[in-house]
Amino acid sequence: MSNFITLFSKECCEAWRGFKFLWMPLLFIVLGISDPLMNYFMEDILNTVGNVPEGFSITLPNYLPIDLLYASTGQFQSIGLIVLVVTFAGAISRERQNGTATLLYVRPISFATFFMSKWAVASLLGIMSAIAGYAGSMYYTAILYGTVEIDAFIKMVLTYCVWILFVAAVTLALSAMFKTAIAITVAIVFLPIGLIIDSLIGSFWSVTPWKLATYGVQFISGSTSEHYTTTIIFTCILMVIAMIIGIVFTKKNAATTKI
Repeated sequence: MSNFITLFSKECCEAWRGFKFLWMPLLFIVLGISDPLMNYFMEDILNTVGNVPEGFSITLPNYLPIDLLYASTGQFQSIGLIVLVVTFAGAISRERQNGTATLLYVRPISFATFFMSKWAVASLLGIMSAIAGYAGSMYYTAILYGTVEIDAFIKMVLTYCVWILFVAAVTLALSAMFKTAIAITVAIVFLPIGLIIDSLIGSFWSVTPWKLATYGVQFISGSTSEHYTTTIIFTCILMVIAMIIGIVFTKKNAATTKI
């Protein structure tokens, strides 16, 4: 446990020096507040920009709070997810390539502890960012469009946090398996593009990690899918498998570390 705390502290310090604890939550806040503000002031923006034909009118839909939370979640699942993948994908492979990992591998530290410390910090960063983003989105949604049940909002955020834990585990496992560039490519294909595929043909299946965010937002409407619990369990199982794979490949590829 002492080794884990030491490595966890080291990873936190590195993330802090890289301002990740600052810019990543700020990014998610911007993504979260963009849809409520843009949709509310869209008519004013169009009038200010001008170049609108005379007599032209546009009727904007009456959005509900759940619509804005869906939109914010979509922002997190596109731009936010890609940023998380790019940030996490080099956590292990980059240290092998620049030789930094040699300083750790020569010490009596287990590869499981090494991997889990990185997963813990990556998860912490992702969860903090997601909470900050949803808080910003909910703040302006509540002011401009109305409030939602607090327990439903908490369930939605907690569900998305499970997705973040899964993303961190998969991305770090790929970082342990491949070089940084390959890890980023595979992770983007597997995670963000996987979301696109699920949105297009996902009606053929109901239990998949890619549906977690959607199931979470459904709490705002007062109910969620009957497959929600099964999806959570299935996601946790896949997350554990990804961790095991990541630990195995961290050990296997330790010999490729540059000295």
